[in-house]
Amino acid sequence: MYAKKRLIQEARRHLGEFTLSEKCLTAGSVAAALITNDGNIHTGICIDLACGIGFCAEHSAIAEMLKHRETRIQMIVAVSEGGILPPCGRCRELMMQLNEENRQTKVVVAEDKVIALQKLLPHPWR
Repeated sequence: MYAKKRLIQEARRHLGEFTLSEKCLTAGSVAAALITNDGNIHTGICIDLACGIGFCAEHSAIAEMLKHRETRIQMIVAVSEGGILPPCGRCRELMMQLNEENRQTKVVVAEDKVIALQKLLPHPWR
């Protein structure tokens, strides 16, 4: 699947941890890329801060998408130095709340595995 390979490559292009104001505060250890139904690619990196005020790479990519007034995610992937990472529960819920059609979003969970968001979040609270 061309879109999957392209998204993985795009996410890896933005990967690379760097230190912020203190050694324990970093960004870029995880990068994400998504493609919208309109074919636009948006990317983001994680921010790891104290007190839980940072956010996931998927949130960053989604914020970029929302700036362009898009809400429908066709496919999304997050990567770290260790490989592909499935989205956390918070990211899964965020995607579902943006647009009900995101239940069909293809989520890359491994190099050779893509799962619909609804299978990763089978019982949404709403």
